[in-house]
Amino acid sequence: MKPLSQATQEFVANHRHSDVKQLALQAAKYLEVDMPTAIAQISGRQAASIKIPSWAAKDELRYPQHLSMEQCSSEATARYKASIAQGKILVDLTGGFGVDCAFLATQFEQVHYVERQTELCEITTNNYNTLSLHHIRTHNSDAIDYLMQMPSADWIMIDPARRDGHGGKTVAISDCEPDVEQLEDLLTEKTTNVLVKLSPMLDIAKTVSTLKHIREIHVVSVANECKELLLVLSKTNAETEPTLHCTNLTTQGEQRFTFNRITEQQATCCYTNKLKHYLYEPNASILKAGGYRSVAVQYGLAKLHPNSHLYTSDNLVEEFPGRIFEVKSYCTFAKKELKRLLGDIKKANLTVRNFPATVAELRKRTKLAEGGDDYLFATTLADEKKILVHCTK
Repeated sequence: MKPLSQATQEFVANHRHSDVKQLALQAAKYLEVDMPTAIAQISGRQAASIKIPSWAAKDELRYPQHLSMEQCSSEATARYKASIAQGKILVDLTGGFGVDCAFLATQFEQVHYVERQTELCEITTNNYNTLSLHHIRTHNSDAIDYLMQMPSADWIMIDPARRDGHGGKTVAISDCEPDVEQLEDLLTEKTTNVLVKLSPMLDIAKTVSTLKHIREIHVVSVANECKELLLVLSKTNAETEPTLHCTNLTTQGEQRFTFNRITEQQATCCYTNKLKHYLYEPNASILKAGGYRSVAVQYGLAKLHPNSHLYTSDNLVEEFPGRIFEVKSYCTFAKKELKRLLGDIKKANLTVRNFPATVAELRKRTKLAEGGDDYLFATTLADEKKILVHCTK
């Protein structure tokens, strides 16, 4: 890795908050500056201030090109992974920018980071030294080549590349590189536990049918946006139904909910034709994992409809893992009822759940702007009645 010249270092320090697109246009004014490298460092620090805040203030850290920064984990999700995996030896086969490996390393005595891109490996080696993570050994090697010859470890981490040869995003396990389905037996022979990071768009039921050693599935959201699907593979307890861990990481703390697909299938919840005092919307991780009936049973809530995924109760359930609203009123979509419910509301946050119209169509019909303190849910009750619910958070 080429060190930064004094001029480039000063340029990066002086423009850390500048618009990199504007800086790129001014390259001719700064001939002594390695502008492509400077742009990568400035944009990298700006991204790190949001994704990896504990790293952003360290001037000695180096940053890779934009794609690697885009693909790397956030600090929040990396810390979550570190809560899953602990042991003596960890091998990260697809190290990338090394964020996951760095935070996981706090839970292990010996760590091996593997990355086939030479420049990325050099950048990460520099950064680990800067971060005093001296127990991480970096290896500039192909993941499969390293896996075939490596000794056993307590944990292996693997994050397959989810882009095709043309740079387009892929979702299916078989379309990612390396292909975890093809490597599953070898992975589970080399280690007791494998932590696999996959696209949050992946179909969970299909994933369970594809891989045979899944022990746990973690659906991780940040601020109610689904970010990662994590699998723990292990030959131990491989015959049992995997546990689904739904976690939403927020500035107020973590919302956690756990279930499995068998308990979900067997769960019996009550449905209702009437809304009660409170309305509940599960967080994105629960909705992705499909814990629709399980969450109703665990928290003693009535479900509005088998397909609505909204819940209600007269007594407040403060620990519910999602958003909670106080119901002000609700009505059908008859013109007079709508006019009465909307009253003087000029803008509102509008959500559609199991309703035959889009948010855009409803905004056009109600003439409501977006935002404000009022929340409207268009949904369906157990008797198939279509309603609009007015709530406050």
